[in-house]
Amino acid sequence: MTALLLAGTMLGTAPTHAQSNGSGRAIEGRVDRLEGEMRAVQRKVFPGGSAGQYIQPDNRPADPDAVLAGSPTSPVADLTARVDSLENQLRMLTAQTETNQHRLQGLEGRLKTLEANAAAAAPAPAPTDDGGSFDRPVAPRATPDRSLDRPADRPVDRTPDRTAAAPRTTPARGSVAPPPVVSTKDPARATQVAAVERPETGDVAEDTYLYGYRLWAAHLYPEAEAQFTTVTSKFPTHKRASYAQNLLGRSYLEDGQPSRASLAFYDNYKKWPDGDRAPESLFYLAQALVKLDKPAAQVCKVYTELQRSYGAKVDADARMKAGVAKGRAASNCS
Repeated sequence: MTALLLAGTMLGTAPTHAQSNGSGRAIEGRVDRLEGEMRAVQRKVFPGGSAGQYIQPDNRPADPDAVLAGSPTSPVADLTARVDSLENQLRMLTAQTETNQHRLQGLEGRLKTLEANAAAAAPAPAPTDDGGSFDRPVAPRATPDRSLDRPADRPVDRTPDRTAAAPRTTPARGSVAPPPVVSTKDPARATQVAAVERPETGDVAEDTYLYGYRLWAAHLYPEAEAQFTTVTSKFPTHKRASYAQNLLGRSYLEDGQPSRASLAFYDNYKKWPDGDRAPESLFYLAQALVKLDKPAAQVCKVYTELQRSYGAKVDADARMKAGVAKGRAASNCS
C-alpha cells in the first residue's frame, strides 16, 4: 500500500517539475537569442571593432548566493526592525511631551506670581482732576464772549444826580469803604479808569460789584478783577458774590489767562453752588479747558455736570442751551 502511495506522488509531481524545467529552458533560449541580436547590432555599430568596445549587457543573472548591502535577510526581520524603530520614536515623543507639559506648568506658575506682585505693587490711582488745578498756558488775548450776558449782570444806575449840589456823604461807622482802584503809571490808562463812574447807592457790596462790572465792560480787566475779588472776599454771603466770582473768571478768560479763569469758575461752582451764576461758571469752565488744550474727556465731564446739576436752568436759557450743544459737538461728547 505504501509503495502505491509513493508511486502516485512521484507521478503527480513529475509533470510539475518537467513544466518548471521547460519554462526555464524557454527563458534561457530567449535571453540567448536577445544577446545574439545585441552582438549583431554591435558589430554593425562598431565594424571591425575589438571585443572591448562592445557594450556589455546589464541584465546579467545575479548570483543567488550574494546578499545586497542593507537588504533584509527576510521580510519578518525587516518588519520587526521597523516596529522596533516606531516604538523607540513613540517613547521619545511621549518623553518630550511630558517635559513640555512640565515646563508649561512652571511658566504658568511664574506668570501668576508676577501678576500678583505687580498688582500688589501698583500705585493707587491718582485723584480725578475736577478742574481745581490747571497749568497756566501762554495764551493770546481772547475775544470777549458776551453771549450769556444777562440784564442782572448789568448795573442799574442808582448814582445820585451829580448836577445837584448834594454833599458827599461819609461812610457810616462799621461800614466797609469801597476798594481803591488799581494804580497805574500809564497816564492814558489812568484817564480811562477815571472816566468810569463809581456808583454810590449806600450798599458797598453792590457798588463794588457794579463798579467792577463797568471796568470789565470797558476792558479794564486788572482794575475790574480787584473789585470782584473784594466782593467775594469781604462779602461772601452777599447775593453779588456769585456774580462777582463769575465775572472774575470771565475777566481772566478775556485777558488771556485761561488757567486762572478755570480756577475762578471752579471756585464759584464749589463755593456758591446755589448762586445765580454757578451754571454760567460751569459753562465758561468748559471753554477755559478748551483754551488750555485739556483732553476732550474733561471738557465733556464739565458739560455733563452742568446738565446734571442745572439742567432745568440750562433748558430755560435758549442761548446757554445752544452754547452747550455746540460745545459738546465740538468736543465730540457722547
